[in-house]
Amino acid sequence: MSDTILPDYAAVSPRVHSSAFVGIGSVVIGDVTIGERASIWFNCVLRGDVQRIKIGQRTNIQDGTVVHCTTGGRPTLIGDDVSVGHGAILHSCTIEDTGFVGFGARVLDGATIQRGGMLAAGAVLTPGKTIGSGELWAGNPARLLRILDGIEADALAAVADRYVALALRYLNDEFNLIKR
Repeated sequence: MSDTILPDYAAVSPRVHSSAFVGIGSVVIGDVTIGERASIWFNCVLRGDVQRIKIGQRTNIQDGTVVHCTTGGRPTLIGDDVSVGHGAILHSCTIEDTGFVGFGARVLDGATIQRGGMLAAGAVLTPGKTIGSGELWAGNPARLLRILDGIEADALAAVADRYVALALRYLNDEFNLIKR
């Protein structure tokens, strides 16, 4: 999409699947891989300049999110069907398939959100902490709040599906954003 910056860094180019959506105003630089039907929404920054970043299939990185890594540290690895809310910061962390990060939350170096785990809006998952599968953590520093029930887990999975459908509408230019 126009008005999106996808530069090489140290001779490494971002790899963006042809079915992925990258919104206007986003910067994706260096060693970044974006999977099939993933979506990077408006004004995100994905800096693969000091370590690699991997975004899985059907994952949505919502508006204003920053994804980066520590020099010489761990990569940032984000699985399939993950939803990352507006304004989040992900730094040298791992989010497994169907994980969920709420608006404005922070996931710091070496932290992990296991499959189907959820970090609440505004929470800070401190370095090295792990959210277990199906757990909801909240606060600063984040702590276990409770286990998600089946209805909540299904609702989180549906978020990824909705973002895949919305990205397809943008890719088909239903909103007339492509300059002619």
